[in-house]
Amino acid sequence: MRVLFATDWIGGGGVLSYLAAVMPALAARGHAVALLHDEAAGAEAAPPAERRICAETLGREEAAAAARAWAPDVVFSHNLRPLELERALLAAGPVVKMMHAYAGTCIGGQKTHLFPRAEPCGRRFGPACAALYFTRRNGPADPAYALREWRWAVEQRALFTRYAAVVTASGHMRREFVRNGVPADRAHAIPLFSTLPAAPAPVDAPEEFRVLFLGRMTRLKGGDLLLRAAARAAAAAGRPVVVTLCGEGPQRAEWERLAASLGVPAEFTGWAGEEERLARIRAASLLAVPSVWPEPFGLVGLEAASQGVPAVAFDVGGIGEWLVDGVNGRLLPGRPRVEPLAEALARAAAHPAELAAMRPRALEAARRLSLDAHVGALERVLAAAAGGAA
Repeated sequence: MRVLFATDWIGGGGVLSYLAAVMPALAARGHAVALLHDEAAGAEAAPPAERRICAETLGREEAAAAARAWAPDVVFSHNLRPLELERALLAAGPVVKMMHAYAGTCIGGQKTHLFPRAEPCGRRFGPACAALYFTRRNGPADPAYALREWRWAVEQRALFTRYAAVVTASGHMRREFVRNGVPADRAHAIPLFSTLPAAPAPVDAPEEFRVLFLGRMTRLKGGDLLLRAAARAAAAAGRPVVVTLCGEGPQRAEWERLAASLGVPAEFTGWAGEEERLARIRAASLLAVPSVWPEPFGLVGLEAASQGVPAVAFDVGGIGEWLVDGVNGRLLPGRPRVEPLAEALARAAAHPAELAAMRPRALEAARRLSLDAHVGALERVLAAAAGGAA
């Protein structure tokens, strides 16, 4: 089978990590892989491919022609923002689309209301979203931005029935796209996998109770809830709750001030490469995923699980599909709030044996949701879309 991967850019981020794992895995199974990317930035980081096509270098029409000339059996598209290029690929043959987020189902793409409180949005995309966008503060308060994103979402949604298949990382995301127009028989949930190497056995928990946050520091990620919960948990447990926040983003300075005002011992480390991420995970008692938006999957939890570190998270989006309450961590029902998170942290701090029992089960979950399992399921979807090409 000849598989053409298509994406916006390859300068970094989750999509690049995904491609860097899946493209070689498909090639190892005997398939030919090529890569079309819209932007030239980061081209040196592109995964190995039989053919690489850059639309910014060639021009989009010429890039589409080069893609057709490579004669793929199927195109596997990811986060391709220029829809004229996506339409050109659709005109050339079957396209399988992987929806990493909420493209075509939300104006701002975050499926979250931020006013009067932060909570996931469960609405089907439609005209009412335009009014709610401003009243519920669902994105930047810029009319020009909102109009541009509305038009783009409408155009993206119009392509849903033209895809040979749509792949998502969770059943939650599959349901979201089906109710927004993707035919149910073409929608497939294939769980993601950790890109970090799995430990042979769970790492030992540190003596000091330490909570880790890994991710971009934005309101959607709930770092402020975590810090407030840590302060309450420390008071309830009668012992410090040390928080390490690994990442960057627009909320970092605000969270640093909040930690200081609450007296929470917090370390802000900035972005980390793979080795440092592994070290931070291995030094943690518990990973916190305090997201207030419906995470499409919550891959960071599986990365921590690859070292045997359990997680605590709100039951939003696809998180409940890998996190089982009391088994490999704590899954908190209801809308994201400080109180239940504080209670979960206090319990974890006060009952280290209970937390330790979850560590091997976390590692088991990470091993079950493996790259091999993902690629095997994906291979079947791509082959069906390609008409059974070997």
